[in-house]
Amino acid sequence: MAVVKELIRKESDGTLSFGNYEFDTKQKLSDFEFEGDLYKVKTFKEITKLEKNGLFVYESVPGTVVTGLKVTEQEIVFSVEGWEDASITLELEPETEYEVYVDSTNAGKMKTNLGGKLVLSIEIDKEQSYRIRVVKL
Repeated sequence: MAVVKELIRKESDGTLSFGNYEFDTKQKLSDFEFEGDLYKVKTFKEITKLEKNGLFVYESVPGTVVTGLKVTEQEIVFSVEGWEDASITLELEPETEYEVYVDSTNAGKMKTNLGGKLVLSIEIDKEQSYRIRVVKL
């Protein structure tokens, strides 16, 4: 598994990677600048959380590693790895319908709640990375 030793980093393709579920105690890094925004990451075995300019972006329980995170107006795409099945919460547009893909499989349509939260459950095999794509309809 490829944990992010520096907790958060910018990739050469212009995406973000973050998270390290190998820590037994919470680790955090604030004020990471990326494309004019400030990011904060908290991560350890039990949870991984990402904020952008003080606002919620991503959370997983238990902790995960996210690589290649790219967020646009139409979609959010990333790969996720973990040590056991995870519940992932994303902050998107309130009361909006999205199509969710896990790897190349269509997992169906989901609608965010009033607060814009979308919750996914991912069955994780420790030896595999899963590509998540959430597309606004």
